[in-house]
Amino acid sequence: MAPGVKLSGIQRQALALYRGFLRTARIKSPEERHRIESVVSAEFRENTRTVDRRNFVYIEYLIRRGKRQLDQLKNPDIIGLSTLKINKDISVEEAMHALGGAAALEQFAADGDHVLSNV
Repeated sequence: MAPGVKLSGIQRQALALYRGFLRTARIKSPEERHRIESVVSAEFRENTRTVDRRNFVYIEYLIRRGKRQLDQLKNPDIIGLSTLKINKDISVEEAMHALGGAAALEQFAADGDHVLSNV
């Protein structure tokens, strides 16, 4: 950031969330740290590219979702972060089968498109 640049409140929240993920990645294993950093970086870049800057409702949703994911990642029992790419052309039944049933689908819907693993 250039000195003297004023950030909006939502920009400060997004930047704080990004930094929070990077800080949390430091407490994980070196392999997972690298993976977390690349996943988070890719996700933020993708959202920067695809989300309309004036869509505050969606941006606030993404920040809330990111905060939930960050809180989960801070749990010492969680060892890493994985991503899922969902083919939007498949049916709900196919998605349920692929994810392991209705409970997995509900958890997926709650967490977004990232899965935290503690295996």
